[in-house]
Amino acid sequence: MAGRLVVLLLVANAAWFAWSQGWLRVLGLAPTVQTEPERLQRQLRPEALKLRPLESASAPRAPALAETPPAAGPVPAAPAAAAVAEAPLAPQPAPAGVCLQAGVFDQRQVEPVRRAAASLPAGSWRIDSVQLPGRWMVYVGKLADADAVRAKRSELRELGVDTDRPGAALEPGLSLGRFSSEEAAERALTDLGRKGVRTARVVQERRDTPAFMLRLPSADAALRQQATRELRKALGGKDLRECDTP
Repeated sequence: MAGRLVVLLLVANAAWFAWSQGWLRVLGLAPTVQTEPERLQRQLRPEALKLRPLESASAPRAPALAETPPAAGPVPAAPAAAAVAEAPLAPQPAPAGVCLQAGVFDQRQVEPVRRAAASLPAGSWRIDSVQLPGRWMVYVGKLADADAVRAKRSELRELGVDTDRPGAALEPGLSLGRFSSEEAAERALTDLGRKGVRTARVVQERRDTPAFMLRLPSADAALRQQATRELRKALGGKDLRECDTP
């Protein structure tokens, strides 16, 4: 059995060799030789081929169109907020301080204020000279004593006239109003006369007087806190407030 198999293999090998060498062409069993001219015409033209250098390894490679997945619909535009977030923010100006003042102070009162203000940053404060204008008063007095003051106040209240204390220099007595000019005080006295007031008169409560104001022209929150703390005692009960004029 093995001998027959060997013989068959030998015969098959001999037949394949004869076929491949063309010895069996006479029997129509040789391999076909590709010699058709039309096959050569379908080949690529080698003279039309061009060689291009490879791109530099450092240059970024543009993605091929084939690698981009097809869009399922229109591409939405980037939100406007994203563009704004990417832009650098413009610097914001520092908040400006406000002008603060305290006063008025006379010559005696301003010296402790000046000493206390020296603890504040240099250039953050100043003492301004101001002029206190004269002031006039419609006045009743001087009266005999406190009992006379109470009796006169009760009498004026029945006439519908308000009263106030006139100040230490004019006690005992009553103030029926204070005015920035003598003319205004005289007009008020005339009106009070129509109500039945007969014992009042116009007096000058204060002459034009030199005085002083403490100013902090541009105080931020930190300076305001420091000034309030450092000057509390020297101000003598007067508050820091926004300036009437810059």
